[in-house]
Amino acid sequence: MIKHFPKIEFPTTRMRRNRNVGWVRSLVRENTLTANDLIWPVFVIDGESKVESIVSMPGVERITVDLLVDNVGAAMDLGIRAIAIFPYVNPELKTPNGGEAVNPDNLVCRAVRAIRDSNLEVGVLCDVALDPFNSDGHDGLLKDGMILNDETIEILCEQAIVQAGAGCDIIAPSDMMDGRVGAIRDALDAKGFKDVIIMSYAAKYASAFYGPFRDAIGSGGALKGDKNTYQMDPANMNEALREVIMDISEGADMVMVKPGLPYMDVISQVKESFGMPTFVYNVSGEYAMVRGAGDQGWLDYDKAVIEILTGFKRAGADGILTYHALDAARLLNG
Repeated sequence: MIKHFPKIEFPTTRMRRNRNVGWVRSLVRENTLTANDLIWPVFVIDGESKVESIVSMPGVERITVDLLVDNVGAAMDLGIRAIAIFPYVNPELKTPNGGEAVNPDNLVCRAVRAIRDSNLEVGVLCDVALDPFNSDGHDGLLKDGMILNDETIEILCEQAIVQAGAGCDIIAPSDMMDGRVGAIRDALDAKGFKDVIIMSYAAKYASAFYGPFRDAIGSGGALKGDKNTYQMDPANMNEALREVIMDISEGADMVMVKPGLPYMDVISQVKESFGMPTFVYNVSGEYAMVRGAGDQGWLDYDKAVIEILTGFKRAGADGILTYHALDAARLLNG
């Protein structure tokens, strides 16, 4: 990092010289976005040959497991090398203890096995939290209005094991329970899953931008109260750095900041402070507002998408979970 600039005078120095033509701009470009930087989140549902639109996320759909392989293959043809699987669980399977999360034949595990059986060389990330499976919409166990930390961790460890057993490559705890990364690492290692990666949602904020995602997995209407006792206050930076260093010390291989756009400074600080593989989740509400404005003609959607994703790279993100992934990959491929 340059701390002191030499004296710069006009007209000897003309910054526009390096902007005059496209090939020069390409030569001096400081950050480059490629399809390899993108992780595509996919929503799966039960049934066969079904596709469901998500009203609050135009252009994003839920698909059945039998359609998953072809869709993932198409994404790989665009250069995308990793996906994240999220389930829309039938309401009758949701319980106060989130028991379906630890069923080895649940929707997530069936989706992962379908990818593994297809022999597609794609990385598969699985979210570890109870909100898709809980009847109350929370990421952890709820009792008397309080989220139980340690009891939740016991179930998260079981959930991680069944996902790893199905063939998941990256376990991504998104619940924000204290101590869960270390416990999940120990549980995975004890079952022989020593090479399974943990990408910790290390700095996950109690954000207003999650609404469309909760629609997509069917947890929004059931949510009792808010998640402020376990997700972070959007006003805090130092707390984020403490969360990240704790997860690293517990064995996280990668860390994530969520959401993205309001937290560019957090991404930058995390990357600069720890030098860890750092990811960002460009969340559903961020996607929806850009997609909606683009559909109305209020902004150029294609340019806005590339600008936003490049901004994440500039801030220090090594990779980006984004619902723009397919669109961005097509644009990057020309």
